[in-house]
Amino acid sequence: MNLLIVEDDLAYGQTLCRRMRKQGFTVELVTDATDVLVAARRILPEYILMDMKLNSQTSLPLIKPLRALLPNSSIVLLTGFASIATAVEAIRLGATDYLAKPTDTNTIIATLTGQVGEVSIDESPLSSEQLEWEHINQVLKANNGNVSETARQLGMHRRTLQRKLQKKPQLTKPVHYG
Repeated sequence: MNLLIVEDDLAYGQTLCRRMRKQGFTVELVTDATDVLVAARRILPEYILMDMKLNSQTSLPLIKPLRALLPNSSIVLLTGFASIATAVEAIRLGATDYLAKPTDTNTIIATLTGQVGEVSIDESPLSSEQLEWEHINQVLKANNGNVSETARQLGMHRRTLQRKLQKKPQLTKPVHYG
């Protein structure tokens, strides 16, 4: 199961790669829009997981050429800035589906494979602290690292935001009592 992940946030992309490899996918990560079609031609992926926003560009123009090259591949867009308009546009251009970040591995696999509700893996949902940290980082990325603007948009003091950014929550294993 070849999977092409297109994600300009290297840390997040590498995390996705690790998560998907653990589920049996052969994964290639591309971080720049200019490399997507070259990588797709080389590995002919059955599945493509693509960030909607790549640096200062949108990945929407890549959907049609990817669909022409790989008519049977599943193309799923991931975005931290979900809207109905962009979801409709992505599907109209040929994307298979559309997911809002952050999302769990179970949902990604189910969406990629078209088995929504059928895929079940052993993964705990993200904690509220992890979800908050992911959201803060998406807003920070959208503001090109501008902490002051990010704090203003999130409605928090700049120092509070800086403290939250320094405390990346650890993934926790569920505790079973019995």
